[in-house]
Amino acid sequence: MDNIDWKLLREIADLEKTPQGAYNIRRNGQLDARSTTANIDITTKTDGKSGIDIRVKPGTKKESVHIPVIIHDTGFKELVYNDFFIGEDCDIDIVAGCGIHNTGCETAQHDGLHTFYIGKNSKVRYVERHYGEGEGTGSRVFNPKTVVYLEEGASIQMETTQIRGVDSTKRDTRIVVGKNAEAVITEKLLTHGSQTAESNMEIILDGEDATGRVISRSVAQDQSQQIFYPKMTGNAKCFGHVQCDSIIMGEAKISSIPAIVANHVDAQLIHEAAIGRIAGDQLLKLMTLGLTEQEAEEKILNGFLQ
Repeated sequence: MDNIDWKLLREIADLEKTPQGAYNIRRNGQLDARSTTANIDITTKTDGKSGIDIRVKPGTKKESVHIPVIIHDTGFKELVYNDFFIGEDCDIDIVAGCGIHNTGCETAQHDGLHTFYIGKNSKVRYVERHYGEGEGTGSRVFNPKTVVYLEEGASIQMETTQIRGVDSTKRDTRIVVGKNAEAVITEKLLTHGSQTAESNMEIILDGEDATGRVISRSVAQDQSQQIFYPKMTGNAKCFGHVQCDSIIMGEAKISSIPAIVANHVDAQLIHEAAIGRIAGDQLLKLMTLGLTEQEAEEKILNGFLQ
C-alpha cells in the first residue's frame, strides 16, 4: 500500500500500521490483507455475493476486528455484504469504514450492507467512519445499510462518523432489540458545499426491558442539505430516547423528522429535535480570547461533533 492508502486508513480506522488481532483490508474491490485469530474467523462469501462472513466464538473477550475499505480508482463502484455472527458472552470491538480518494472525473461509490447477529449477553462496540478526498471532479458516494439483531441481554454501542469529503450519502439503520438488551447509536455528520445526506434509523424495542438511545449531531454548511428520519418503536415494556441536534450555516437546509411509536402500555419513549445557528455569544467569547471568527467557528463545531 502507498501513502494515500495509509492516509485513508488513518482517517477511517486510526491505523498507522497493520492492526493487531483479526482484520480484513479491502482495496479497490479486492482483498489486500487478512488475518484471523483462534476466536475470530473471517471468510470470503461463497454465495456469489461480494463480501465476508465474520464469526466470533462464544466467550471471546477483549479482542478486535478491523474491516476497512479503501478506494482510489475513479469510476469504481461496489456493493459489499458483510455478515457478523457473534456468539454468546462476548465483548469485542469492531472497526469498519470506507475512505475514497478520487482524483478523476467519474463517480467513486461504496455501498455496503452489514448484518449483525449478536448472541445472548454479548457486548459489541462498532465504529464506522466515512471519509472522502481528492482533487478530481468525480463524486464520492457512500450508501451504508446496517441491520442488527440483539438477543437477550446483548448490547451494541454504534458510532458512525462522516466529516467532510462525501458528496452524497444515504444511511439506513435498523436494530431489533430483544429482552434486557440495549442499542446506543451516536451519529456525527458534517456536510458542506452542495453535498447531500439522508439518514434513516429504525430502532425496534421488541423485548421486555429493552433500551434504545439515538444521539444525532450534525452540521450543515454552505448549500448542503440534510434530512433525518429517526424512528423508535416500543413493542413491550421498554425505554427509548431519540435526540437530534443540528447546527445550520450559510444557505444550508436541514430537516429532522423523529417518530416514536408505542405498541405497549409500558413503552416509555421520548424524542427531541433542535436546529439552530451558532450562538453569537459563543463566537464573541472565543474571539475575545484572540481567535478569529473562522477559528472560533471551527472550535465550536469541533466541540459539537466530538
